[in-house]
Amino acid sequence: MSKATRGTQMLAKAGVAFTVHAYDYDPGADRVGLQAAEALGVPPGQVLKTLMALVDGKPVCAIVPSDREVAMKKLAAALGGKSAEMMKPADAERITGYKVGGISPFGQMRKVPVAIEEGALGHDAVFLNAGQRGLQVRIDPRDAAALLEARAATLVA
Repeated sequence: MSKATRGTQMLAKAGVAFTVHAYDYDPGADRVGLQAAEALGVPPGQVLKTLMALVDGKPVCAIVPSDREVAMKKLAAALGGKSAEMMKPADAERITGYKVGGISPFGQMRKVPVAIEEGALGHDAVFLNAGQRGLQVRIDPRDAAALLEARAATLVA
């Protein structure tokens, strides 16, 4: 498994401190983020999942704790829209350039608006997908939000 992805390259180029952590990805897991948390031995709230959605028909990225669900109305409101829905997996893969289960908010093929669950900013460090199934980066969530120009808001139900 390569530990160099577009995601890790973006972080390195920006000079953001991070460490890379590999784990055994289970393609049959019901919830990839929860499986990652268990494999890494960290609380699920510290492993953030990257979700691709549409707000008023336009692509966006939502970052929320792996043990929580995104509230679509809150996501839409956070990004100045009226309605939100999850993006189809094939569209998410095309827009990000990553495979589902390995979608990173860093180094996506297309820059889209990003919203991050504000509660996640309270952690000293969180894990985010590095751009490959079974690969996470450990990073200060405030650094991640700043690099992604993410809007911090309450996004979970």
